[in-house]
Amino acid sequence: MPPFLAFEDKDPGIPSRVPLVLVHGHPFDRTMWHPQLTEFAAARRVITPDLRGYGASPVTPGTVPLSRHAEDIAGLLDHLGVDDFVLGGLSMGGQIVMECAARFGDRIRGLVLADTSPAAETPEGRRHRAALAARLLAEGMRGYADEVLEKMVAPSAAPEVKAHVHRMMTATSPEGAAAALRGRAERPDYRPLLPTVTAPALVLVGADDTYTPVRDAEAMHAALPDSALHVIEGAAHLPNLERPREFNRALGDFLARLDG
Repeated sequence: MPPFLAFEDKDPGIPSRVPLVLVHGHPFDRTMWHPQLTEFAAARRVITPDLRGYGASPVTPGTVPLSRHAEDIAGLLDHLGVDDFVLGGLSMGGQIVMECAARFGDRIRGLVLADTSPAAETPEGRRHRAALAARLLAEGMRGYADEVLEKMVAPSAAPEVKAHVHRMMTATSPEGAAAALRGRAERPDYRPLLPTVTAPALVLVGADDTYTPVRDAEAMHAALPDSALHVIEGAAHLPNLERPREFNRALGDFLARLDG
């Protein structure tokens, strides 16, 4: 049976290198990981799925909880025969990584948590996500993309980075984005999970991120038993695109430790 998710799988066939699986955020797609594919796929297997409702993956209307995304990722990796791996995610993708750690943490050799938060949604946040889901269904993605672009990336980001981010947002299905927003509003509190994580973790955050600020990253770093924290200057919510050299350096050092 073919996998449910669309994905890119770069496998150079070097068995000594642990595979890297990267989960995109909202409202993006797997192309947000292009700088990481370019950097790492020549020497290790790198798998980047499009989440359900995003990119080339089919849309499920209604509500798609983080648990459904985690099940999709597990099914994709089973289909590909990938037993253990480093699992990384940014923003919503980081929350999906935490859901995966709760469900099949024994398969995860290392966690990468970028610009994300482990806390459950607040009542105000649930109302906001419900209203935003309704707006996207009524109006489409462009107005929202225009409004949030310079919160997703710093105003000083390169024009080609801004264009890429805006293109991903406007290409996203409103139905898929709305379903994920509703599901994300129902997410559990992952903070009790963090002290139980035995795998090494890398926590990254843009210094100017207002969605998931540095204090959130510091709290995750403090809660995880074995973690490193890197704050990336000159970046907002998407440091992997805004400052790929610094992001890749930190990620590369982390992966080298796990390969060893």
